[in-house]
Amino acid sequence: MSKFEEGLLKIETLKELVREFPTQSGVYLMKSTVDKIIYVGKAKNLRNRVRSYLLNSADHSAKTKALVHNIDKIDYILTKTEVEAFLLEASLIKKHRPKYNIRLKDDKSYPYIKLSWGEDFPRLYLARKVHKDGALYFGPYTSGGAVWGTIRFLNRVFKIRDCTDHMFKTRTRPCMTYQIGRCTAPCVKYIAKDDYREEVEGAKDFLKGRSKKVIKDIEARMMAAADEEKFEVAAKLRDSMWSVKNILEKQSVINDASELDQDIISFHGDSRGVVVETLHVRSGRVIGARPHYLGGLDITSPDESVVEWFTSFLNQYYEDNFIPDEILTVIDLGGDLNKLLHDVLHERSGKEVVIRYGHDQKAQKLLEMAEQNAKAHFEKLVSKEEEKLKGLNEIKTKLHLAKIPQRIECFDISHFQGVETVASQVVFEEGRPSKDHYRRYIIKTVEGVDDFKSMYEVLSRRFKHTEYEDPDLLVVDGGKGQLSQAIRILQEIGKTNISVVGLAKARTQADFKAEEVESTEERFFLPGRSNPVTFKSNSEALHILTGIRDEAHRFAITFHRKRREERSLSSELDAITGLGEKRKTLLLKAFPSVEAIKESDVETIAALKTFNRVLAERILIHLNSDEPDSETADSTEVTDE
Repeated sequence: MSKFEEGLLKIETLKELVREFPTQSGVYLMKSTVDKIIYVGKAKNLRNRVRSYLLNSADHSAKTKALVHNIDKIDYILTKTEVEAFLLEASLIKKHRPKYNIRLKDDKSYPYIKLSWGEDFPRLYLARKVHKDGALYFGPYTSGGAVWGTIRFLNRVFKIRDCTDHMFKTRTRPCMTYQIGRCTAPCVKYIAKDDYREEVEGAKDFLKGRSKKVIKDIEARMMAAADEEKFEVAAKLRDSMWSVKNILEKQSVINDASELDQDIISFHGDSRGVVVETLHVRSGRVIGARPHYLGGLDITSPDESVVEWFTSFLNQYYEDNFIPDEILTVIDLGGDLNKLLHDVLHERSGKEVVIRYGHDQKAQKLLEMAEQNAKAHFEKLVSKEEEKLKGLNEIKTKLHLAKIPQRIECFDISHFQGVETVASQVVFEEGRPSKDHYRRYIIKTVEGVDDFKSMYEVLSRRFKHTEYEDPDLLVVDGGKGQLSQAIRILQEIGKTNISVVGLAKARTQADFKAEEVESTEERFFLPGRSNPVTFKSNSEALHILTGIRDEAHRFAITFHRKRREERSLSSELDAITGLGEKRKTLLLKAFPSVEAIKESDVETIAALKTFNRVLAERILIHLNSDEPDSETADSTEVTDE
């Protein structure tokens, strides 16, 4: 039977399967021959929606034709409503990252400022996700640095506590922040709850864009302090007022009278892909814009449904990000789809959200601004994508791979004198780190130093996880010896289909000793080839391959160091009389490191459950002693070996 005939038979088999599908709402999951989910979709009527893929194939886009060609199996999950189907689709796309869905590629979510308004004494945090936890979220901001800068500014101006909740609950005397006049010491009740919240109210007003009210309130307090001849307090309030004015001057004002939080969403693209721009306006002030590159989309093709992919973007984007009062879109989604998205966003946020096509004059100006940003970012982001693709093509050519290595994996083993052996797994997809797929392993079956057995254990455990597709390329840190070991392991675990390359670090003059050689290039060893392959020093291919090697090494070393520090701290605490396992566990949970305990005080440690002042003093004396007693030193040394 020819491949064409096999394809027709497969389509007919799928049609028979789909005839049995229910006609209610749900999510369908299209899978490949290796049971990998390659597409996730939602439907009001599952049978009709899925059947449309298998009929009238001549009308499909090239992408849809490729999808249908690779379908081996179709599953579904029923939902009570179409809204539930939308919600489930977004979470499944995020979890499985199907090949044929559009996906947001940002590893990091937007940074937000979180105000823990539900607490008696609120504080400000940086948050990456928006939760229904009674807190207030402001943003999103352009970077974590911008968030921390704003938090520091607000803490200083409004004297908001910056200590952790644990430190706040256990302190018995004010910290240095109070001494320098930047906190009102609510931890020791130097300020009443209502007075403290009045201070925080000023920060909340500032973040909500009520700038005139903030300045007016500070000015009134400044004048009152001056009337009472509290000139030092008045001077500090004056400085705070100037700081607020200085910050506000740097913000772009669209509508100073508006109380709305708005997102304005436009896009720009061609046959190479699309950039969707999200412009964020909070209370009439533009606080930032961010581009999102969607590859694999050809919006110049008449077969590509703009409404379909744009709706999918909105659904995924607003799964974790802040949902504003109003969303302006550059295209008209239509009444039914608008209503459905409204219900989805209402379910997520608990508030009424307006989604509308921006046809009025004010909205058009905002959309023009978003489109200008999209155009400006498009060429820059497309050139980066093309550079990555060029690098992956060069890797394919030079390493004689069957296809472009879309998924590359690298493993690294780390130990110290054979103790605490750990390994890291780092994954690059499309030439970029895919941190969701990073893994750490504690070696369980190997004693002492045996890198071969350690790698055998790690690769065996890795390839038991069939939910992840096999890599197109496996990078081994080392030369011919390490490459031979990796090939042998892959043969023993039945993964001979995976291409593998050994990467040996560049040698320097010190390595050659007497030889007059300054340095050599990074060398890549291939199975069955004696001479190594090299890349130009400025090539994107080299940056990708050495980048994953260095990232795997960093990830393993960081994990190993953490394990050693935990073990060292635990061993050091073992020598303290009266500190049993339960108390030691409490101490390790309360403090992240030995240094944190050393820098603490007697009152903080004594306030821990089951602790007392005598034990706290004993702990601090032991840890701050310059020379630990010989018994302790010997036991620690033995442990490290």
